[in-house]
Amino acid sequence: MNWTSYIKGFKNYLQLERSLSANSIEAYIRDVEKFVQYLVLQELNVTPEKVEQNQIESFLQWVSELGLNARSQARILSGLKAFYKYLLMEDMINVAPTELLEAPKIGRKLPEVLSIEEINEVIGAIDMSKDEGERNKAMLETLYSCGLRVSELIGLKISKLMLDEGFVIVIGKGDKERIAPIGSVAVKHIKTYISAKRNHMTNIDKESEDVLFLNRRGRQLTRVMIFTIIKSLAEKAGISKTVSPHTFRHSFATHLVEGGADLRAVQEMLGHESITTTEIYTHLDREYLRQAILDFHPRAK
Repeated sequence: MNWTSYIKGFKNYLQLERSLSANSIEAYIRDVEKFVQYLVLQELNVTPEKVEQNQIESFLQWVSELGLNARSQARILSGLKAFYKYLLMEDMINVAPTELLEAPKIGRKLPEVLSIEEINEVIGAIDMSKDEGERNKAMLETLYSCGLRVSELIGLKISKLMLDEGFVIVIGKGDKERIAPIGSVAVKHIKTYISAKRNHMTNIDKESEDVLFLNRRGRQLTRVMIFTIIKSLAEKAGISKTVSPHTFRHSFATHLVEGGADLRAVQEMLGHESITTTEIYTHLDREYLRQAILDFHPRAK
């Protein structure tokens, strides 16, 4: 078997057994293909089961010299580890050459967070006189109220809304469903958008009939469109921070933790598989407290 066959089998494994998203699968395959590219450049004619640890170490050094940071290097190694784990499971190899390799240490980067006042300023910058005003307000209120990923926001279905009960059903990573609580302000704006705009659209694409938020052509919005809308509103509101849809998700979680919410509850609302991922918001909370001391304690300066 050549590399192409192995990679094809790996892709099928990721799709069928790991149920990963298309983006995650693409990233894993890209990592393995980058290693293959390196082998070709070095004229190393080896099949996957013949690869040795020192060859992967040399590859990681090569990647480092290309200018990729520690985070990118760690992600590439993670992709190769997943590939060789698959080969082990399929009994194609007895020992994985990645087994003893450790990823470069990366500092945990704390995400950008908006204050409650800044959230209000961004949402307040929406021009409600425009046709898309009601939609954009409902979208941003929902994004902040539920802590959604951008993919979850654009994929929200009308049939999955339980607004009177205060919940929405969200399709998260790996097509996993979760129930997310939604606040009364977001509910109010969703209902207004549906009754004032969504119900009056006559050009809705057949595939988007159940999608909540639509563009003017009656189709599901793209991730890029949401990024563009939010970036434009942040600039209009005079906010200098780098603001994206994920900033609203981070802000949602941070404000909950600052308010004393149980970390397990926040984990459930965000749809994190591991509590470790959610724990970053306790670091954010400590940073918030530290900054408060620096700003206001008489002997901190």
